[in-house]
Amino acid sequence: MGAHKERLAPEDDNGLVFPNEDGEQRSSVNVLRNFRSLLKEARFENPKEWTTRELRTSFVSLLSDHGIPIEVIARVVGHSGSSTTERVYRKQLRPVITAGAEAMDDIFKREEGM
Repeated sequence: MGAHKERLAPEDDNGLVFPNEDGEQRSSVNVLRNFRSLLKEARFENPKEWTTRELRTSFVSLLSDHGIPIEVIARVVGHSGSSTTERVYRKQLRPVITAGAEAMDDIFKREEGM
């Protein structure tokens, strides 16, 4: 049992990792409200313009920037294969595409110099 579940009283254990204050499932409206409240508290500009989607997109970007293979990123974000990840996050995966293009440049430079 994870640490988050151990903190819950047995009568409150409804299987939710992050229940609302009443112990019930959070609605998407509540999640967004809480998220924007945290952004406001952290003094982000225009917290009402942010959505939770930015967190996922930033997560993919950071993994990609640190050289994590697309197949691993796909598994971590819950995709069954890398094609969905590549399609949805193509702008965030640019360093991966750039790395491939740079490798091809190196390959063809060597052939030209022979």
